[in-house]
Amino acid sequence: MTTVPASEPVSAPDSIPTSRSGSLALSVLDLIPVRGNQTSADAMQATVALAKRADELGFTRYWLAEHHNMPSVAATNPPVLIGLIAAQTARIRVGSGGVMLPNHSPLVVAEQFALLEAAFPGRIDLGLGRAPGSDPVITAFLRQSGTTSEVDKFPDHIRDIRALLHPEGASLRIASGQDYLLKATPRSGSVPDVWLLGSSDYSAKLAAALGLPYVFAHHFSGEGTERALELYRTGFTPSEAWAEPRTFLTANVSVAPTRAEALALALPQLQQMARLRSGQQLSAVDTVEDAARASMTELQQQMIDRMIERWIIDEPVAAADRLRELASRFGVDEVMVSPSASAYAAESAQAAPGRVRTLELLAAELLV
Repeated sequence: MTTVPASEPVSAPDSIPTSRSGSLALSVLDLIPVRGNQTSADAMQATVALAKRADELGFTRYWLAEHHNMPSVAATNPPVLIGLIAAQTARIRVGSGGVMLPNHSPLVVAEQFALLEAAFPGRIDLGLGRAPGSDPVITAFLRQSGTTSEVDKFPDHIRDIRALLHPEGASLRIASGQDYLLKATPRSGSVPDVWLLGSSDYSAKLAAALGLPYVFAHHFSGEGTERALELYRTGFTPSEAWAEPRTFLTANVSVAPTRAEALALALPQLQQMARLRSGQQLSAVDTVEDAARASMTELQQQMIDRMIERWIIDEPVAAADRLRELASRFGVDEVMVSPSASAYAAESAQAAPGRVRTLELLAAELLV
């Protein structure tokens, strides 16, 4: 399908967040981790509570990821999750971090987010990525839908979504040669902000060419961020929606009253990532006690040691200082944190106290 927009979709000026009085704006990326003592329902209740607290504390946005067939992650369907979280919060922007577009029809994505924007005007972000969000077997199963699954059509599908979201709709050229009007929703009052997500030079260049806001996945490895952002900023072509490049930083974070406790809370997630990167079969996320007893290979421990250096795992003042330094280094005024603290065995399965505390301690230092 090739669609032609009536014009570029326009975002309201007040939809661009700014930091307060020079302070650093904070946002949240949530994969909805599932601990060994939790059901999916428990993990969802914990996420709703976390989102409510982020809203109360003044965080800018709350994004939900897309991953599939992972025993430790409940974030499988961003549009459904966005609706649940937006309905339980008052002012925070809620979005996808991201929708893995090759898994989906552009029209379906546009319709989903047009409805979300209609229900929660001015609060919806549509972050788009092209990674599978799972292993090769699940990726093949997800992408049994013809041309939708062709990754090389990713730029065209982004253009299609933007066109379909436009209040005037898009013109679809059908086989007979006639133009057919197509809209994501009958009467749009506003459109969600569309972001491009990526972890490569390709995504940075594409976001720049399309005039879209862009987020590089710095929390993945911490490598390549500077080059990607330079490519994005220097190559940015202004669009009607975005006159200037817009980006922010992502980081894995665990904060507690002491660095030792922050590290103990982060260890289950660190071990999980080491297992994933070394090809070991995953299970649900350990509690703090189980992680302390876990045995890791020498290679896995080396991975963990490197991640500890990159992740922000510390007491509140030091953690805030590191976030400020990162923001200054990469020239951003917003950081999206993935709260990576697990929980103790005695804590409620329907809560995530370590993750909540991470947000609270950061907010006390940065959201002033």
